[in-house]
Amino acid sequence: MTIMLSAAEARVLGALVEKETTTPEYYPLSLNALVNACNQKNNRDPVMELTEDEVRSALRGLDEDGLAGEARGAEGRVTKYEHRMQEVFNFTRGETAVLCVLLLRGAQTPGELRGRTERMYRFEELEDVLAVLQKLMQRELPLVAALPRQPGTKEIRYAHLLSGAIEAQAASAPRSEASGSDAEDRMQRLEAEVARLREEVAELRAAVEAMKMQAE
Repeated sequence: MTIMLSAAEARVLGALVEKETTTPEYYPLSLNALVNACNQKNNRDPVMELTEDEVRSALRGLDEDGLAGEARGAEGRVTKYEHRMQEVFNFTRGETAVLCVLLLRGAQTPGELRGRTERMYRFEELEDVLAVLQKLMQRELPLVAALPRQPGTKEIRYAHLLSGAIEAQAASAPRSEASGSDAEDRMQRLEAEVARLREEVAELRAAVEAMKMQAE
């Protein structure tokens, strides 16, 4: 099954998965609670301002894919909503946590994923996160991909593929998200240059110390 989530659908799905684990007493979520969960300022990147109509539209799209819908057997007059990601993918708890955080916060390193999934699932070692990422990448239809290493960085970032290939996600992202402002681009280049210069200085210091020891 090919899935192509919009940014709003990815946010709604991620919010439902997160709240099932972190606040089970309030799950399934009412529409109002779901809107608030989608628009949180913390643990979200980018921060969004989805309206009720946008969340309803996202829920319809997710329902068509079998990923979310009205809660089955829920009591009360207020309609509540739940995700059905487990039924579609049969994830382990670790896989669910990793994909949830990727849906909510975009591309991340294994170290970032380990820290940010802790409320949902505790990974004992970084290797455990890498193992989960590998399993998600090796599915018949891969759900995660590794991104090219950015200049000045050592760790590889990983992104989910539920919104299509990485290139397609970047092309459909809001302009500020896809390319960033000129100031942000300059800052990133400067940070990379500073990191490179620091490495060179450290190497030079090590060489000087080695020469001093040989002279002694």
